[in-house]
Amino acid sequence: MRRLLVLTALAAALTAGAQQRIVRLWNNASAPHDNGLRGGERVEENRLFNTTEAVLYVYAADPARATGQAAVVCPGGGYRFLSIGGDGHAVGRWLAEHGVTAAVLKYRLPNGRCEVPLEDTEAALRYLRRTAPDFRADSAQVGIVGCSAGGHLAASAATMLPEEVRPAFAVLIYPVITAEPGKCHKGSFDHLLGTDRTAGDEAQWSLQNRVTASTPPALLLAADDDRSVPPVNSVLFYAALKRHGIPASLRIYPSGGHGGALDPAHIYRAQWRADILDWLAMLAHENQKPTSKPR
Repeated sequence: MRRLLVLTALAAALTAGAQQRIVRLWNNASAPHDNGLRGGERVEENRLFNTTEAVLYVYAADPARATGQAAVVCPGGGYRFLSIGGDGHAVGRWLAEHGVTAAVLKYRLPNGRCEVPLEDTEAALRYLRRTAPDFRADSAQVGIVGCSAGGHLAASAATMLPEEVRPAFAVLIYPVITAEPGKCHKGSFDHLLGTDRTAGDEAQWSLQNRVTASTPPALLLAADDDRSVPPVNSVLFYAALKRHGIPASLRIYPSGGHGGALDPAHIYRAQWRADILDWLAMLAHENQKPTSKPR
């Protein structure tokens, strides 16, 4: 009971002050795959451990500023826990304040079962696309935002899901992309694929290898002094996008480290926020252009 009260209090604190809808997608008993974790969720320093249920926290866009866009937000945490506060609810509230409906995804941690977080993300995208009109959003403008390992999950959705459910755009913030030695965040792949993974597994989940001509446009942001996830991860994904002719933008700032995506205390983090909004506005403008009719 005490653990339930702590979790409830954490959720209330993190989501306070924003109009939202809470959607329980499924749990280990009802989802296509089980992550093998048992027992209750655990909270340590605003981090969620042992997640066994996929839940969406939907922040409706400010009606006065609605852009018609919506996005699933995937928190980071190295696939070991969820940084649901700074990389999740803070991002969701901020997007909603600026006209983008945001659905923060509490996904089930993989525990070495790589299909689990991705199927949660697919369910989230399907839900948000289906209900987009409820939030003054266009179902064709439902994208995805992810930080760190959540960036890997977002990029997985952009490259690996069926085309009819792939996000319309991806914003990847200091994302994990590759399992290549010397470039990877090893812990993320240990928890995603397990420590007995093969080279083939690593190649399959190194997402620069999964980009195709149907991958959506992407914005990538990283800091040059990131010591957790080397910024070359973003460079590899950007290069793959450009090889396939996909519209993409890459921002690597001189400093900023890793984590706390929207922390306004750092000079470049303020620029990150402006760059994200500018890029989303550009996409919205492009989507509003009338298509030319054949003569």
